[in-house]
Amino acid sequence: MPPLTGEPVQLETARGLRDHRGPVHAGSFLRARRIVFDCTKAEFPRIFAHEAAHFLWLRLGNPLRRSYELVLRAELASRVRGELGWSAEWRKAALATGDPVARTRRWREYCCESFCDTAAWLYSGLRRHEEFSLSERARRVRRAWFEATLGRRPWVI
Repeated sequence: MPPLTGEPVQLETARGLRDHRGPVHAGSFLRARRIVFDCTKAEFPRIFAHEAAHFLWLRLGNPLRRSYELVLRAELASRVRGELGWSAEWRKAALATGDPVARTRRWREYCCESFCDTAAWLYSGLRRHEEFSLSERARRVRRAWFEATLGRRPWVI
C-alpha cells in the first residue's frame, strides 16, 4: 500500500458495529478523521485498506473520480459481472439502467465503494477472497487505472 500522509486518523474498535442494512466490518467518519473496526485480525488488512481508500476518494477530486467512473461504465457496457467486495457488489446489483448517465446518488455510491474495494484488493496482500468475484480481465483494467492514475506516490488522506 502506498504510504499514507495527512493529519492523523484515529482507529478504534467496537463490537456489534452496524449500519442501516445490518452488521458491518468498519465505518469511516471522514470529517472526524476516525475509523471504527469490527473485524477479525485476518480481515483487518483488507478492511483497513478499504476504509483508508474512503479518505483518498474524498480528496481525489472530480476529474479523477470521473476517470474511474469511465472504467466502471465500460465494465457495465461489457456486462462484466462480479466485484471486489460486498459493499460494491450489492450496490452494483441495485443500479438502474439510467443511473450512470444521470450520475445518481446510487451510481456515485457504487463508484466510491468499487474504488475502495478495488484498493482493498490491490493493497491488502490478499490474492484470493470469497468476495473477489470480478473477472481477471476487469481486475487488470482496474489495476492499470490505479497504477497510471495514482502510481505509488503517497496517499494524502
